[in-house]
Amino acid sequence: MKKLVALAAIVVGSGVFAAAAPSTVTGVLVDKACYSKMKVTTNDHKGMGETCAQDCAKKGSQVALVTAKGEVYDVTGTLAANKNEKLVAHMSHTVTLTGEVTDTKDKKSIAATELKMVSK
Repeated sequence: MKKLVALAAIVVGSGVFAAAAPSTVTGVLVDKACYSKMKVTTNDHKGMGETCAQDCAKKGSQVALVTAKGEVYDVTGTLAANKNEKLVAHMSHTVTLTGEVTDTKDKKSIAATELKMVSK
């Protein structure tokens, strides 16, 4: 029983250290599907309309942040809530997002809680 209690204390205690500090990532907000297919970072997608990225974001499509190095982060968290409500106006703009970054071998994401405009 003592071993079980000690093991539980280690597991619970280690959870405190697992929380990551907020990070900032700068890049261009894009519609991930269009970016994956056409590598476009503008709002106007050939054959799709002048406001394609914004229209897709409004429908709840996955928004991503593409860095200058070409890294792609899925944007999640409070800024992506309600079908990307707080991101729509910033599609194709360069922004800095703050939030918890997750980086696995297959996917990067940022649970964004803050957005700072860098340029349109």
